[in-house]
Amino acid sequence: MSVLQFIRSYIFVAQMYLMLAVIAIGFLPVGVLGGRAGAVWVCRLYCHWVRFSARWIIGLRSEIRGTPPTGDVLIAAKHQSFFDILMIYSAVPRGKFIMKKELVWTPFVGWYAWLIGCIPVDRAKRGQAIKGMVEQARSERQHGGQLIIFAQGTRVAPGAKPPYKIGPAMLYRDLGLPCVPAATNVGVFWPRRSMLRKPGLAVVEFLDPIAPGLETAEFMAQVPALIETHSDKLMAEAGFDVNDPANRVGG
Repeated sequence: MSVLQFIRSYIFVAQMYLMLAVIAIGFLPVGVLGGRAGAVWVCRLYCHWVRFSARWIIGLRSEIRGTPPTGDVLIAAKHQSFFDILMIYSAVPRGKFIMKKELVWTPFVGWYAWLIGCIPVDRAKRGQAIKGMVEQARSERQHGGQLIIFAQGTRVAPGAKPPYKIGPAMLYRDLGLPCVPAATNVGVFWPRRSMLRKPGLAVVEFLDPIAPGLETAEFMAQVPALIETHSDKLMAEAGFDVNDPANRVGG
């Protein structure tokens, strides 16, 4: 990769965080006085800005495939980088995330996470965390929207195959909502531990919804199979060899 792409990457990342502060502060009256709809609008504005600036500065185009859900659903998503968070949120009208508790204290991000109804989870508490997450999600359901959870619990590098967490299955069972799996190849272009951002086509694909009513074991078999199969196809399309043992990194 050329030195110029590294320079572009640094410029892109710098402006991305600068614009986070500018939009978060500049539109805070909209986010607060406009209620949840106003806060969602501000968050989606930022997501669209990052997608636009990624294409313009580093040559990273982004595409949403499938049908983004607009009703009350659970979205169980593959998570490879910050960019897939933004792409998913830009595609749905009333999104909110299951997120790690530490992010509540992050400037700007924490403010808007609270305003749009995100549900913080203390991952250190494990069993208690799942119970608390489900209880908060039940309470939050009155507001409707798309509840987004990362099915493996964290960011996962391309080629890594850590196990899927039980959280999505518990929410699916207790909330009685359809579940929309979401696949991605974003990590091929936006690595977890590097400032380099690569040009190409980043894709988030919304898959067919899974109707409520599956047993937990069946859900836990179906969702990983769907997400992994479609994510592998998207990564292969991006030039990442999912069958190369060198790419089968640890979780």
